[in-house]
Amino acid sequence: MTLVSDDRSGVRRLLDDRSMVERIFQHIDAGTTDLSSETWREPVENYRTGERLAAELRRVLRRHPTPFCPSAALPDVGSYLARDAAGIPILAVRGHDGTVRAFRNACRHRGMAVASGSGCGRSLVCPYHGWVYRLDGMLRHIPHDDGFPQIDKATTGLVPVEAGERAGLVFVTQDGETGSALDDLPDLVAPDQRLLGSSEREIAANWKILLEGFLEGYHIRSTHPQTFYPFGFDNLNVVETFGQHSRVTFPFRRIDKLRDVPPAQRRVDGLLTYVYQVFPNVVIAVLSHHTTMVVLEPLTPATTRMLTYTMTNRGRDDEEGRRAAERDTEFGSDGNAEDIAVACAIQKGLASGANDAFTYGRFEGAITHFHRQLDAALAA
Repeated sequence: MTLVSDDRSGVRRLLDDRSMVERIFQHIDAGTTDLSSETWREPVENYRTGERLAAELRRVLRRHPTPFCPSAALPDVGSYLARDAAGIPILAVRGHDGTVRAFRNACRHRGMAVASGSGCGRSLVCPYHGWVYRLDGMLRHIPHDDGFPQIDKATTGLVPVEAGERAGLVFVTQDGETGSALDDLPDLVAPDQRLLGSSEREIAANWKILLEGFLEGYHIRSTHPQTFYPFGFDNLNVVETFGQHSRVTFPFRRIDKLRDVPPAQRRVDGLLTYVYQVFPNVVIAVLSHHTTMVVLEPLTPATTRMLTYTMTNRGRDDEEGRRAAERDTEFGSDGNAEDIAVACAIQKGLASGANDAFTYGRFEGAITHFHRQLDAALAA
């Protein structure tokens, strides 16, 4: 059996199409899957206590560069998106120079949010008293400014947080510096991919329980007998780690059609799903006809806001590609609902006292990798 590599130090080169297909065929023929070299025990209290969540917010989600939205959500000059990230109101906006900047979403007068939701404008205007900020965050106008003789507009702009674009995503680092933390990332979203829609919902489960559901295929047959399983495999995955992140591959049964294709000509588009876990709290799923970015924002130890951005796939920004993406999204909705129901049931089960810890087995190596990286970040 192929082992998941557990090297913690280096940058990884992800498998190309030819190598991925060969690895999947080996597993199909042998009835195997990728295995981690170890198991992991995670204390149940880490999903339940306010102290643990406060540490995750303070030491990880605010200190590390975290994906805020896809670049496609800010397509034009003046495009903005405002939401809470790690419990803090954050505003991202594309400036006149094409650069995305992020700010703490609070007017410097009385703290009112200067933007809500998403949109596009020439400036940012506080809805409370009308203070006006430029797209670069500088304070431009104060109505009746003679009432504020002590205010220096040059030093009273919106408070910035570090932001940047990488791999087709907008990253925000609230209380630290990005440094080289994103050097391991491959191109996740291409410039030609377009945003089709976004949604958000509150789910009664810890953010880590929701995240774990994306990172293994050990549950496919039992959880998704009428949705995903008829088209895929049970407990057959390729697991790759790179830096703090991972990629889990879920092949479809129709990948067998490549057996008669010369290896050098094999392409996996439409024949598998790639699930990238971008540390700490984001999943990028590349499906047959669309790409989904899922952001898991913790609200309490037992509730999470799930934000979902749906995009076209690479090279499919046309009418046919958009229609295929919409059909693909509809197909996946039932399976996603099954995963959410399981996560909520697990959260309720935490109170039973039946488990002092969860054991993640060798089939669940991507979950082990995530918890190892999270523990390291908490301890740093």
